[in-house]
Amino acid sequence: MRNVLIAVLALMQPVCGVSQTSISVPTAQSQPAAPMPQQVPGQTVPGTPNAPQSSNLRARAAAPTPLSLKEAEALALKNNPQISVARLTALASEQVTREVRSNLWPSATANLTGVDSRENSRITAGGLNNPIIYERAAAGVVVNQLITDFGRTTNLAASANYAARAENQNAIATKEQILLAVDQAFYSALQAHAVLTVAEQTVSARQTVSDQVEALFKSKLRSQLDFSFAGVNLAQAKLLLLDATNNQDAALAGLSAVLGYPGLRNFRLIEDTTPVTSPPGNVDDLIASAISMRPEILALDFEYRAAEKFQSAEHDLFYPTIQAVGVVGDTPVRNPVLSNWYGAVGVNVGIPLFNGFLYSARSREARLKTQATQDRLRDLQNRISRDVRTSWLNANTAYQRVSVTQQLLDQASLALDLAQTRYQMGLSSIVELSQAQLQQTQAQISSAQAGYDYRLALAVLRYQTTGI
Repeated sequence: MRNVLIAVLALMQPVCGVSQTSISVPTAQSQPAAPMPQQVPGQTVPGTPNAPQSSNLRARAAAPTPLSLKEAEALALKNNPQISVARLTALASEQVTREVRSNLWPSATANLTGVDSRENSRITAGGLNNPIIYERAAAGVVVNQLITDFGRTTNLAASANYAARAENQNAIATKEQILLAVDQAFYSALQAHAVLTVAEQTVSARQTVSDQVEALFKSKLRSQLDFSFAGVNLAQAKLLLLDATNNQDAALAGLSAVLGYPGLRNFRLIEDTTPVTSPPGNVDDLIASAISMRPEILALDFEYRAAEKFQSAEHDLFYPTIQAVGVVGDTPVRNPVLSNWYGAVGVNVGIPLFNGFLYSARSREARLKTQATQDRLRDLQNRISRDVRTSWLNANTAYQRVSVTQQLLDQASLALDLAQTRYQMGLSSIVELSQAQLQQTQAQISSAQAGYDYRLALAVLRYQTTGI
């Protein structure tokens, strides 16, 4: 019985301790020490001497990096993988010319031969010849040299050269496309930031109006309708702010991607302060410049020339091929009837007679592809002429929108001031004030976007004509 009582008291002691702890207020001395946080390798624990340094590093990492348009273009040319892909492809195409030209050089092959044969044996099956087989061990060199194939190899080399030059122009076109994408992303980010600034100012202004109307409503000087309209206007401004924030983050993500970064980079974009000038006046000169300078047209023109040379090379298949062959070697282990060395020089003429109309089909195929490339070149010239004219019209319209949107903003701001004054004097309703606020917000957004739209239109026009 004594042992049972001792066991019961032992079981009740923790319960009593818990209940006592929950009732009494613990002191600092009675509390156990807090467990130390586990430190990840390479991470600084807050509160340690290195914590201020790590917080400074995080602050510097979070600080936006200033970035101008020229710096963005330089970063894209350095980091964007499409630039290196186009350039490597152009370098690889240059090696094709060397591959084709190698047929004009002599080729030499070294041979080592050892034969063990049955005595007095001959090859009696498998061909029209009937040579004797001798035991031997020999080494020799065979040299082949093309004398002429009546221009086929030369035309193939010229075709490969034009194809390589076309790839170089494609690489330039890729660079121009990346630069245009950088300009579009840069101005889009500036637009998104400008709209975000307008949204923040709109929320602040409408919050002030909402607070004033709320105070007047509580003082029985304004109706509940006025208070509700003020709340609706404030909510619309907050929605505009949410959309503007999301658009700015998306624009920065697009800019980071075109600059060659795998993740989002926080940039503080530096605006271009150069004065805005009107677009060029003569669109026909721009079209002529584009047709003579656009890398896409130059690349397709080189492709057309390459197709012409390849067509000539395919037609040259009908002509003979003349080659010189030379052999020389030594036979240290041989049959006594053989000489200890050998050498010979000969000329071989290959004349195509009939191969199932293969060469005629290849020649016709090359001619049809050449005509198709010529038509593609004409179509590209027409499309570029259209694109230049469209870009020129867009640039002129964007230039006119800059002044028109500024006038719209001035009138909308004046209308808002008058509406606020009339509303404060009790001469108008909250509907008139809400309409004036909405018009001013739209005018601010249009004015903020107009300048960047025009600079972007000029960049597109430069890309369509002379390149960025």
